Amino acid sequence: MAKKETKEGGATPKVTPRLKAKYAKEVVPKLQTQFNYKSSMQVPKLEKIVINMGTGSTDKSGDKHLENSVRDMALISGQKPVITRARKAISNFKVRENMTVGCKVTLRGERMYHFFDKLATVVLPRIRDFQGLSAKSFDGRGNYALGLKEQLVFPEIPYDTFDRIRGMDIIICTSAKTDDEARVFLKEMGLPLRER
Repeated sequence: MAKKETKEGGATPKVTPRLKAKYAKEVVPKLQTQFNYKSSMQVPKLEKIVINMGTGSTDKSGDKHLENSVRDMALISGQKPVITRARKAISNFKVRENMTVGCKVTLRGERMYHFFDKLATVVLPRIRDFQGLSAKSFDGRGNYALGLKEQLVFPEIPYDTFDRIRGMDIIICTSAKTDDEARVFLKEMGLPLRER
C-alpha cells in the first residue's frame, strides 16, 4: 500500500486500527493463559466480516431499491458491494432464477477491524432498548451472526436520502475452533454479548 503524501512532502505514518492493537497487546496474552495455548498463533482471530442486505422488493421499483441498498451498503462498509442474485426460482416469494435480490460486502484486514470497532462501540448502543446480543447465535464453528432491523443505526446514513427501512445480516467469522473460545474472544474484543 502506498504511503500518502502530505503538503510538506513527507509521508504520513500508517495508523494501526485501535482494535488490532488491543488484540495484540491485551487479548492474545489473556486468551493464551485462559485456554492454555502453546503458541500465540492458536489464539482465535477475526478472519472476515460479511454484511448482507436484501432489497425485499420483486416489483418494478426493485431497481431503485437495489440502487439505494448498494449506496447504503457502500456508506456503511466503505467498500463497493457485490450484487447478489437468486440461485433458483421460488414461486411463493415471486423470485425467478438469476433475479437480483440484494447486495453483500466481505470485509478483511483493516476495514474489518474498523467496522467491528464501529459496530461494537457506536452502532449497537444506538439500538433502542438494547440489552446486549444473544449468546446463542454461534454456528458451532466459532462464527457469530447477528441481524439489524434498520440501517439508520449507522451514523453514515443521512436522513435526507433515506427512503425505506432495510435490515441486514452481519456474520463475524473467527478462527476459533469452538463456540466457547469464540464467545470469550468476541467479548474480549468488545462485542456486547449477554450471559447465556
